[in-house]
Amino acid sequence: MLYLCATPIGNLGDLTPRVREALSVCSAVYCEDTRRTLTLLNHCGIKKPLVSCYRENELARANEVVGRLLAGETLVYVSDAGMPGVSDPGEALVRACIAHNLPYSVLPGASAVLTAAVMSGYPVVPFTFFGFFPREKKAQKPLLESLKRTDHLVLFYESPNRVRATLEVLLNALGDLDAAVLRELTKLHEEAVRGRLSELAARYAETDPRGECVLAVYCRAQANADAKPELEALLKNLLSSGLSVRDAAAEAAAACGVPKKEAYAKALEINKDCFS
Repeated sequence: MLYLCATPIGNLGDLTPRVREALSVCSAVYCEDTRRTLTLLNHCGIKKPLVSCYRENELARANEVVGRLLAGETLVYVSDAGMPGVSDPGEALVRACIAHNLPYSVLPGASAVLTAAVMSGYPVVPFTFFGFFPREKKAQKPLLESLKRTDHLVLFYESPNRVRATLEVLLNALGDLDAAVLRELTKLHEEAVRGRLSELAARYAETDPRGECVLAVYCRAQANADAKPELEALLKNLLSSGLSVRDAAAEAAAACGVPKKEAYAKALEINKDCFS
């Protein structure tokens, strides 16, 4: 039997009795990082052989695990924190068990994405989790286009030194949506900071947040669609009052909660048609 076990995301007290028992009875523990898992086992007073199994060698380890399961061993897999297979290794092990008709079980427990979804304070059903926000603009573009058509909560993992930049990308693409930065979940300095994307970007403009972060954004596709007629009317009023295209676009984007680029393009169009 292979047990895929959720482990604490910060507070060691969140380790479940079932996971502790599996760790106690298994032949070996396959893990994403042997150093992190050793700390967990020492906390539990458990001594077991540790075998590294991370993203780059997971496929090779899956074959090894299959052989040991066929020999009748009981094995455990844990990632660094949270649930294996959720933005962590583990999926290949499950597929290998399925392919060879071998028994496996998932022992639930701490999960950063579920904890963050509930803590965000926004409606959770439905929600979409995208893992880590992509770093490359080429990968960001199709994701952002799909988010413009999304009408529910979305969540991303993000490193603390990239939170500000990611908030600005989301703000420019999606408008000034409600969002939250959730950090150090289950730990001593756990924090949930809520506000508009513009407010959060301003908060972290000078100082990066500390610790592991989850970004929650409440996408409102319908709200954005409803804002477009309001945007056009507001831009006409602002431009007729003598504001420049740039200033009118900035003010209208903030008021209507639409991306600055969209407001600017619309302002150029109106200025050309009505004020040229």
